[in-house]
Amino acid sequence: MRAPRTFVVAALMATTAWTSTHAAERVDLLLVLAADVSGSMDNSKFELQRWGYATAFSNPKVIEALRGGPRGRVAAAFIEWSGVLQQKVVIDWTMISNDETARQFGDRIREAPRAFARNSTSISAGIDFGMTQLDRAPYKAHRRVIDVSGDGDNNSGRAPTAARDVAIAKGITINGLVILTEPPSHSYSSHTNPPGGLANYYRNNVIGGAGAFVAVAENFNSFGNAITKKLIAEIAQAESQQREDSQKRPNLVN
Repeated sequence: MRAPRTFVVAALMATTAWTSTHAAERVDLLLVLAADVSGSMDNSKFELQRWGYATAFSNPKVIEALRGGPRGRVAAAFIEWSGVLQQKVVIDWTMISNDETARQFGDRIREAPRAFARNSTSISAGIDFGMTQLDRAPYKAHRRVIDVSGDGDNNSGRAPTAARDVAIAKGITINGLVILTEPPSHSYSSHTNPPGGLANYYRNNVIGGAGAFVAVAENFNSFGNAITKKLIAEIAQAESQQREDSQKRPNLVN
């Protein structure tokens, strides 16, 4: 009976080692793309937002930034959010490492059906859902980012500052992509144009963590350029952080 037992133990050890190695696979950046699909996002806005995200991942400058990292790969998930109970994973965690995988990720974003429509805007619930996705990611990275895009302030659920502060405590960075709406915006005027402007609202209530920033799309037609620039900045920040960590780490001699 000793030989079969030995074989079983060896098999279990091999399986455990493989699982640990697979679970610990490292990337330069873990990125949750959290897109607003609330009621103020009409069909034309929704299509432009989707097109902007999809196009950004096939931009040569984004691919160049990806390849410049220590590992040359990032992992991304695309979610859509609206009200307190409306959040959905549209594209689950995907490793992006070259032109082909980036293009495929963009194509999947473009082709997926819209998750929600005609609902309120809970930025806080979107951030909470983004944190959940980071916790369940099958990859690891020094830098974890939730990338919130939206065209209005929080009008449902708890204050976004509360969710933001939890994320910061976990070492997560929240960046914002604000899509400005020229007034008047019909019934959504105060929502899309809060006092002081939407960009300042995001700076004061949404973003946080190491290197956090707000990118601004002057209108939905410029969204593609804004998300491209923001992706490049996020990837560059991940690379910079890893270089700093490696410089602080002492050299170990076997």
